[in-house]
Amino acid sequence: MNGTELVTGIGELTTQDESSERLHDAALVIGEGRILWIGPAAQAPAADRRTDVDGRAVLPGWVDTHTHLVFGGDRSAEFEARMAGRAYAAGGINTTVAATRAAPEEQLVATARNLRHEAETQGTTFLETKTGYGLDVASEERSARAAANVADVVTFLGAHIVPAGMDRRAYIDLVTGPMLTAALPYVQFIDAFCETGAFDVEEAREVLLAGRAAGLGLRVHGNQLGFSGGVRLAVELGAASVDHCNYLEPVDIDALAAGTTVATLLPACDLSTRQPFPPARQLLDAGVVIALATNCNPGTSYTTSMPLCVATAVLQMGLSVGEAVWAATRGAARSLGRDRGADAVGSLFVGGRADLQVLNAPSISHLAYRVGVPLTAAVWRTGVRVD
Repeated sequence: MNGTELVTGIGELTTQDESSERLHDAALVIGEGRILWIGPAAQAPAADRRTDVDGRAVLPGWVDTHTHLVFGGDRSAEFEARMAGRAYAAGGINTTVAATRAAPEEQLVATARNLRHEAETQGTTFLETKTGYGLDVASEERSARAAANVADVVTFLGAHIVPAGMDRRAYIDLVTGPMLTAALPYVQFIDAFCETGAFDVEEAREVLLAGRAAGLGLRVHGNQLGFSGGVRLAVELGAASVDHCNYLEPVDIDALAAGTTVATLLPACDLSTRQPFPPARQLLDAGVVIALATNCNPGTSYTTSMPLCVATAVLQMGLSVGEAVWAATRGAARSLGRDRGADAVGSLFVGGRADLQVLNAPSISHLAYRVGVPLTAAVWRTGVRVD
């Protein structure tokens, strides 16, 4: 729909601009996918259309920076077994690999689109997703192409695990050679699962450096199941993000605080795998930039709910509501290099993208105060109302 739209009657407006203030009795104007004006509702300019949110809270759309939306099959039996006491191990990924290889590409795209829409209806307006369930050249290329049809940012995760029956050295050569070349037209980042049962530090380093040489940004799965060395590797290489961070020694926290790598925490995954939560409060107090993401995937975190992640971070990880919302918006945007400039996401400012959500509540505090209640009342993505 063309023209301008005035969103007024905002009881509490969280912009995530440099001041991090919450504004009251506010309004904003949207036009051509951008924010054209922000200020007191009483001073709002005229617009072609008017939407009164009647005292509700408005904030930026969620930025979900860690998902695995391109997959086939179902792993609910594995989930039940884990809830009955079976320990999580990375090898369960092989089940999804087999199903993904067997699925038609149109089915992979349809699954990913459905999950993206589910996320959008809960306030997510910008989303990253990964490959990593194909694990051969043709299937990873197909997964990357499917992901590029759905997500805003795509990450190549050929180094997820070594598939069953494959020689480790031969597989790493495949990931850093033909598989990377096949995925390259569709992706912006490369990732490696640096963990027991997946890849060790030197193997992950080799994969990441190959991606960097090809022009990709770096992301790392690290320290989810133990002290894997993935966090320090990510900082050493200047990776944009290291994700999970459940097991951290003081030296890991010091390294993150001294570097530029964002620590992306995945609380819904920790609930599903019964892992200890990362030391979020300790990270923030040390000056580390943190992000929150869903890790939506069929095995260990089958949810698209960023509100769940925000509430869990508040109720279980020691963050304030404001800190958790910042981590799920502006902090997450920083982990993608999208927190500044005209193409920034995760914040609302004049000239910026009109990615915003309205809560059916007067304040962002209700995200944790009314945990589990679906509070998303309306969402705009690049100025277009999401149905």
